[in-house]
Amino acid sequence: MNSRQISAPEHISNQPETVWTLQLPKIRFGRGSTEELAHQLQGLGVAAPARGLLVTDSEIVSHGHSNQIKKVLEEAGFSTKTYDDVRREPSVTSIEDCLNHINEVAGEDGFDFYIGLGGGSCMDTAKAVRTIKANDGTVTDYISEPTGRGQDLKKSGAPLILMPTTAGTGSEISPVAIIDVPEKNTKEAIASQHVRADAAVLDPVYSVTLPSKETALIGMDALGQAIEGYITHSFDSLLRARTPTNRPVYAGRTPVTEMYSERAIELLYQNIRRATHNGDDIHARSDMLLGALFGGIAALTAGSNLCHAMSYPVANKWHTYHGETIAVLTPASTFEYNKGSNPARFETIAELFGVDTTGLSPHEAAEAAKQQFIQLQRDLDVVPSGLHELTGATEAHVSDLAERCITQQRRLLRCNPRSVSEDAIADVYRDALRNWE
Repeated sequence: MNSRQISAPEHISNQPETVWTLQLPKIRFGRGSTEELAHQLQGLGVAAPARGLLVTDSEIVSHGHSNQIKKVLEEAGFSTKTYDDVRREPSVTSIEDCLNHINEVAGEDGFDFYIGLGGGSCMDTAKAVRTIKANDGTVTDYISEPTGRGQDLKKSGAPLILMPTTAGTGSEISPVAIIDVPEKNTKEAIASQHVRADAAVLDPVYSVTLPSKETALIGMDALGQAIEGYITHSFDSLLRARTPTNRPVYAGRTPVTEMYSERAIELLYQNIRRATHNGDDIHARSDMLLGALFGGIAALTAGSNLCHAMSYPVANKWHTYHGETIAVLTPASTFEYNKGSNPARFETIAELFGVDTTGLSPHEAAEAAKQQFIQLQRDLDVVPSGLHELTGATEAHVSDLAERCITQQRRLLRCNPRSVSEDAIADVYRDALRNWE
């Protein structure tokens, strides 16, 4: 038996937290919001003829999205260059490649502004490069310990606007950039309020080109994240940081994040089938993007927890997409393992899913919520039935995955509403091998 537990970091005191904060970029949402991009830049103090870098990938470029953005900016007198070599699941090396490109094209001072356009990989790359460029360090200097050196970022850098083309990651408002560290077989974060973008522009038109499978899987990630933010510890049940500067970026749920979570769960659950099966449904696309934004505000303030912690060892080993990994792990982790932490909260989730909970005990309603979530996955017809179907994982892989999770993901496990041990995590991985037959 291995009952290794999570301990509090050194910068955490032994007193309960009494203060919560909410920090967000300036947000502009809606069809046509791209047309106001120059106005958004001006609001950040950037005036023409400033030059900027658009950080994206080749697929986004092929859809014409980057050209539309460049056209809007250049008509307003700004000049832009495009870096379209962002890779899926950005690594230390790929971040360094982008930094080298900036140095070659713009020199030591870099660009006057940055725009990240695309999914989580594009936006995380943009967040990382603009901040590292401003702080004169290496990528590993700022990756969290023990994988990196965990040095503090001192400043944010040139203004950054993020523009998501998918409804799922919440990266547009997140203070975290997730980076693959292949030599250590792990994913880690650069986590700081300095990483957060200055503004987010969310135009649902850009999400219409997302294929149905990706729509479903990224949508399940967004829904899973919204639920995690809703069930995590309350801010005042966590221990206080020794100084405000040391307060974790994931600091527990608050009355505000709870409101965002509930609306996010409702929007995502009600629209994911429509957006998946009819990608041209702009109303469903808009509501999905709004739900993902609200879920990101909630979870990326309150904190994701067990499911996301468990997803990284899986992705590191099998190079799975984040959305499908979250989808197959959510029933066993978020629902089955965590529902006992607060059944009444899961009863509310069931009601947000449209379940009639009349006559059901909170425990029965929590189980109904889990089954409703699984049925949603089956209705989408692209979500794997479990970890085994997704990766080929078997019982033989469980112990290694659990060990990696508990040693590498303390940042997320600290937020879990039910205490975890290595043995408990192994049991959850085992349960997640098959969600249905």
